[in-house]
Amino acid sequence: MKDKLILIKIVHTMIWLFFNLVIFYMLYAVIADKLDKWLWIGYGLIIMEGIILVAFKFFCPLTILARKYSNSTKDNFDIYLPNWLAKYTKLIYSGIVAIILLITIYRLLD
Repeated sequence: MKDKLILIKIVHTMIWLFFNLVIFYMLYAVIADKLDKWLWIGYGLIIMEGIILVAFKFFCPLTILARKYSNSTKDNFDIYLPNWLAKYTKLIYSGIVAIILLITIYRLLD
């Protein structure tokens, strides 16, 4: 049972790292005025992630799966992140994506 939770935590952390790369590339792209296909692919990935979160009542499906193997009340029970970051990840990255969207709109209207 513990092995399954460890595997979920590894996969969840890798997905989190992937989305960090996506989001920070998007931020770079809009700041550098490089509105290329990768920016739009990034938007597609972010929209896909948003749809998944809405479908699962704003919980990552991996969090729901990990709950079967842990009764921890910590925010980072399902991912290898500091507890404070796991707690505020959605808020932090939603804010960054909102900034990216605003800069994108500015660039498109410029």
